[in-house]
Amino acid sequence: MSKDKAMLNAFDPAAAGSLPAAERALIERRQRVLGTAYRLFYDNPLHIVRGEGVWLYDAGGERYLDAYNNVASVGHSHPRVVAAIAEQAAMLNTHTRYLHDGVVEYAERLVATFPSALSQAMFTCTGSEANDLALRIARSHTGASGVIVTELAYHGVTAAVAAVSPSLGKTVPLGVDVRAVSAPDTYRHDPATIGVWFAARVQEAIDDMLRHGIRPAALLVDTVFSSDGVYTDPAPFLAPAVEAIRAAGGLFIADEVQAGFARTGSCMWGFQRHGLVPDIVTMGKPMGNGHPIAGVVARPEIFERFGRDARYFNTFGGNPVSCAAALATLDVIQDEGLQANAARTGAYLRDKFREMARKHSWIGDVRGDGLFMGIELVKDQAAKTPATEETHRFVNLMREHRVLLSATGLRGNVIKLRPQLPFSLENADQLMQAADEVFAKL
Repeated sequence: MSKDKAMLNAFDPAAAGSLPAAERALIERRQRVLGTAYRLFYDNPLHIVRGEGVWLYDAGGERYLDAYNNVASVGHSHPRVVAAIAEQAAMLNTHTRYLHDGVVEYAERLVATFPSALSQAMFTCTGSEANDLALRIARSHTGASGVIVTELAYHGVTAAVAAVSPSLGKTVPLGVDVRAVSAPDTYRHDPATIGVWFAARVQEAIDDMLRHGIRPAALLVDTVFSSDGVYTDPAPFLAPAVEAIRAAGGLFIADEVQAGFARTGSCMWGFQRHGLVPDIVTMGKPMGNGHPIAGVVARPEIFERFGRDARYFNTFGGNPVSCAAALATLDVIQDEGLQANAARTGAYLRDKFREMARKHSWIGDVRGDGLFMGIELVKDQAAKTPATEETHRFVNLMREHRVLLSATGLRGNVIKLRPQLPFSLENADQLMQAADEVFAKL
């Protein structure tokens, strides 16, 4: 993976001279005080000051249809979530060393959405922390250290999970006990045999670990393979790979940071599409609709051994305000029928993109479930030649048409669509009209 592909849709500070004076000044201030590690989206970065529902508003009052930011999963600034945060913040916010109804009630409500075997939860502030904790638990439970991930996976930014996140680039090395395998690419491999094909890649990684004296602890995958290019079907293709890791004594960790909380429409959790019950599940991002709460759900026996051998405490993980935000978010998903909406609007969008592929030959493949989609762009539909530069142009031209999305995948040629769960059929039509106009310009 090249450096450019590790920084898809990233603003190049060297191009700041072409921006308006106000944005240029803010970027200069930002770099001066925040340093160079942070990244901005788009060739022409956005200065966003307000969000409401599926819309974001810039400093000049222009509104943008947000088809990408799943952090605010039930819509930007949802009034029920805002009210829950304000009410609890006005009453109490503290850590989990005191008894409090909030964290217990939310944990009960959360685990009720999972298969019955997954009945206990632990809370963190971010998805990175959740994956970090999951790795600690898996390694403690198995007494092993090896972790298998996919070749462009992203699981977070702590030292431990950066070591299992190949998408961070070649300058962020994988751990010596980590193996990255090819993703289950159903566009370039036979979908009918992709499960067997992917399991073979996992078995090769297991064999290589054992050859080097490393015992496998876990297979860790984002259950929609988001950074790899979005691969969701045909379910249950993931099952044979899970069988392979368990036969080797390891656990299956389902990273639901992006796929969870009704995102896939057909199910509440991405792993459910594959008929699986993971050993450990991690969550983050949309859990509190933008408020920093994340977590781990697992089988009680897995938590029991970890709790016996190690003390866990997270000052802010599971605090009353964060739990109030998360509980309100869960209520909104259920009360407003957002899983059904994700299924309906997502299916509509994919059908529209497949129709558009007959008009615009840039569209090679349309994948996804619910409101999580990958649209692979190619220069030649028969040869499946990646249209990497054109994908970059498409993303930035859509931004100029006031529609926000991004790119992903090993070749940087997959449009990543991940709208908020209330995204409507009308919003879908707005997106498709802009896409039609932009494809005509490529």
